[in-house]
Formats: sequence, C-alpha cells, structure tokens
Amino acid sequence: MVRRKQSIDQDLFTKGGIITERDPDFCIVRLRLPAGMITPAQIKGVGDIAARHGIDHIHLTTRQTMELTHVDPTKLEPLLDDLAANGTPLGAEREEVVNITACLGTRNCKFGIIDSVGLAAEIDKKFFGKELPVKVRIAISACPNGCESERLNEIGITGIQKPIRDPGLCTGCGTCVHYCREKAIEVEDGVVLLHHTKCMECGFCIMPCPFHLISGAPPEYRITVGGHRGRHPVIGRHLITVKTEEEVIRVVDKIIYWIYRQASTGALLPEQLEELDFEKFKETIAKMIEG
Repeated sequence: MVRRKQSIDQDLFTKGGIITERDPDFCIVRLRLPAGMITPAQIKGVGDIAARHGIDHIHLTTRQTMELTHVDPTKLEPLLDDLAANGTPLGAEREEVVNITACLGTRNCKFGIIDSVGLAAEIDKKFFGKELPVKVRIAISACPNGCESERLNEIGITGIQKPIRDPGLCTGCGTCVHYCREKAIEVEDGVVLLHHTKCMECGFCIMPCPFHLISGAPPEYRITVGGHRGRHPVIGRHLITVKTEEEVIRVVDKIIYWIYRQASTGALLPEQLEELDFEKFKETIAKMIEG
C-alpha cells in the first residue's frame, strides 16, 4: 500500500525535539521533562495523547525524558499542541542545551546533599533549548555517588559536604569508619583520623555518628566541564566549587556564554577543550565570573 504524501510543515523539523526515524516517513517526538519529574496526571495525559494520535509505544530515554515513536509528520502540529497543554512540551536534541537531568536529591534521597531537582528546574528555565555550536548536556547529582553520571556530561554539578568532627568529645567508636566507602577514616589508639586526600566529601559519615559528634560544613557544588558519554567516554574536569545555587547558575551562564562565543561546530566540546590549555580556560571563566 502506497502512503499518500500530505503537506508537512518543514519548519517543525528545525525544532530539536523532532527526530527523523530510520523510516524517513516517520519521526520521533522527544519531550521536555527537567529532572525527569512528571505528575501522575501528566503521565496519564501523555498516554491518552499518544493513544488519541495513534502512537503505539513511548520510549523512556537515558536522559530522563520520553519519546513518542513512529509519529506521522503530517499530524505533528495538533500533537505538539496537546503535549504543550499537558505540561509536557517538545524537548531538545540538536546543538542546544537539552533536557536537564538530576537525581532526587534532598527531597527524597537519604544521601542527598543538595536539592538537585530544584536546581535542575532553575537551570532549565534559564538555559533549556538555547542554540549553541555544540550539544550541551547538563546533569546534577546530589552527592558524589554520581547517580546521574554528571561528570560524563558537558556540564556536571555534584553536591559535596565536608565532615566536621569534634575531637574533644569523639569516643573513637569507629562507626564513621564503617560507613566511609573511601577508607578515608581510621581509628588509631582510640583517636579517629580523617585522611583529607582520600575523602570524597560525600557526607556519608555524618548521619551515622551515634553521638551526633560529626557535623557537616554547608553544602557546596562542584562543577565539572567537558564530560561526554558516547562512543568515546570522557570524564569532565573540575572547573570550580561554589557555595550557593545562585553561584551555580552564574557559573553555568558563563560556561554557556563561552561555548556560544568560542566553541566551533563539527566537534564535541570535550574534543575542543582537549585542544585548549584547560588552566587558561579556567582562568577565562573565573574572570568572566568576577566581572
């Protein structure tokens, strides 16, 4: 059976969330779901919309969003209108800032140090879909467990917290030693020693202290740049550590501005940073932040 050609608004395909399938007569529609958060009503809405438009399958992606598969391009406009009305609008895919990913953070996770979901929402509001010379993925993990593999993204944000122990009151019971995954703590002659070079500042030793003698310094945000998954994974390099969400937004803004002005098309950001003197790049960003 020959499929009858109908009018297709080609301008829709300039939107990054619409991806041509292997069969070029169909496309995939990717949604915008910052931090992968969606309400039960919105999930039901996506299902109802898909069924109403004859879509049989929905793909859950690694970047915490959804893709509607095998979509007829001639029916895109009413589909996109329905999705926007549902609060699950068109996402991004091309040379732009794509869906911001995050773990559950302090809202739900006992290991969380920062509110990763709230931070993802703020970053999404300011930067999502911004057109750039290269694709930029931003991921946030609320602790060094790195559940979001944030260091394998162009911009990664990790929540960290330094432990503070009261040596005068510490009994040397060794509970914190048991919970430390890095072997950064040991008991010697009844005295607890913290090896700062091994400590990942994950905060795991703070809550288990039975006498509440270990406290945590205020949470901080470690920002890495130049990570990438793909066929040649690259771990992002530490750029700066800041103390507030506002500072995170400011740093991300400067990184994205640098990418917009200085990065070139045709090469991944990690490859371009590899060709630069990273220390000079850090100095440039630091000056932009200070300015």
